[in-house]
Amino acid sequence: MKNHKYILEIAVFICGAVVMIFELAGSRVLAPYLGTSIFVWTSLIGIILGSLSLGYYLGGKIADKVPSFRNLSLIIFLSAIFIGITVVIKDPLLVTLQGTISEIRITSVLASILLFSPASILLGMVSPYAAKLKLDSLTTSGTTIGNLYAISTAGSIFGTFLSGFYLIPQFGTNKLLIILSITLVLVSLALCVKQFNKMKIYTLIIFIVAFGAFNLINNLIGKVGLIDVDTAYSRIWIYDYEKENQKTKIMQIDHGNHSSMFLDSDELVNEYTKYYHLARHFYPDFKETLMLGGAGYSYPKDFLLKYPEAMMDVVEIDPKVTELAKKYFRLKEDPRLTIFHEDARTYLNKTDQKYDVIFGDAFSSQESLPYQLTTKEAIQKKYNILNDNGIVVLNMISAIEGEKGQFLRAEYNTYKSIFPQVYLFPVKKPEDGEKVQNILLVALKSEQEPTFVSADLELNNYLQHLWKKEVLNDKPILTDDYAPVDYYMSKTI
Repeated sequence: MKNHKYILEIAVFICGAVVMIFELAGSRVLAPYLGTSIFVWTSLIGIILGSLSLGYYLGGKIADKVPSFRNLSLIIFLSAIFIGITVVIKDPLLVTLQGTISEIRITSVLASILLFSPASILLGMVSPYAAKLKLDSLTTSGTTIGNLYAISTAGSIFGTFLSGFYLIPQFGTNKLLIILSITLVLVSLALCVKQFNKMKIYTLIIFIVAFGAFNLINNLIGKVGLIDVDTAYSRIWIYDYEKENQKTKIMQIDHGNHSSMFLDSDELVNEYTKYYHLARHFYPDFKETLMLGGAGYSYPKDFLLKYPEAMMDVVEIDPKVTELAKKYFRLKEDPRLTIFHEDARTYLNKTDQKYDVIFGDAFSSQESLPYQLTTKEAIQKKYNILNDNGIVVLNMISAIEGEKGQFLRAEYNTYKSIFPQVYLFPVKKPEDGEKVQNILLVALKSEQEPTFVSADLELNNYLQHLWKKEVLNDKPILTDDYAPVDYYMSKTI
């Protein structure tokens, strides 16, 4: 090892980077099945930190007994194996957990333990073990240990930026995990070529073949109608299925159906999206509109067809989503459609544009929605940019009554604190307050009470879904400082 003066430092740096890349990739592994709520992130971060702590402890204990480059090489090699195993077992394991355990907190903790703990424990063992191998004098032990842990942390910082800014959007989840495994096998070989050299080389070949196989598999899957894409913001699945004997295309962002489109028709697929047309009952002559959340642009496309005199701005955080909508969901350029790629709250904070109608359909996943759009401060921004008599039409997934309606009641009361009139329109079962369903919230800037009857048969049908019972004021108003949205949504699901 004299010819490789900095081999330990390089190994520690790379393993530190792998830890953070593995953690960020783990969020994409869990998202399609468990969503991206604070519970999922808490479980993932907590389990990996706990596993690293256990690894630090075990690494120090083992290093004191049998310090050798061979054993450190074996530890890193085993971590590569466990990351590779994650690729194989993650989907069936998550399907099983999702189908058998309804409590999201328990599911996310178990999933994090089973998928990410073994490799994280082994990677945590690297720094203390390397420190033992590096120590040659007690008088400089503090400096040596401090340097190695600083190098490991620098690696983690490098891995964080590299994965978030480049690796995840470029390679996706499966191929990125294989890249991590290949990297760790190479580090293991660099530390000790002699031990298990044939096994390491065979394993390396298997991982390289697997990387190539994923390219082939993705191409084959794409030809049969399934698209799996990682972006800077989300993991997206696009696939075909039949609904009501009509061929339909779905865009799933993380965990939840965000957009649907009939392949041979321009009719709206999801019933709740049709309720956005209530806007023309409450504000018949609207011209300027804003939609928060684009996804497959189902409603914006319908809007452009039905309202040739009106304009729509759409705020969609992810430019890749818009690109996919153009490629797979028949989204076309239109002078009446302007798209802004930024966070919806950021847009609300800085825009000077005035609107007649604001449509809302911005969900991170079925279990999670951007809390920053639910608060009193955000709603005040909406109120401020509406013209006189302007309205908000917002889609939510919730019950109204009982434990599963906590989020809706909190959001309803938050809107009531700003808007003089707020109404609810449950889509599926308008009389069932315990039913979790799409519910359209309509907030009016005007104080003039509207009618709930229309000569337009379509609108009249939607108006008959008006919730006429009391909405309890039993939850505090949501604010930027206090918005337990994920907690309320966990009760809903």
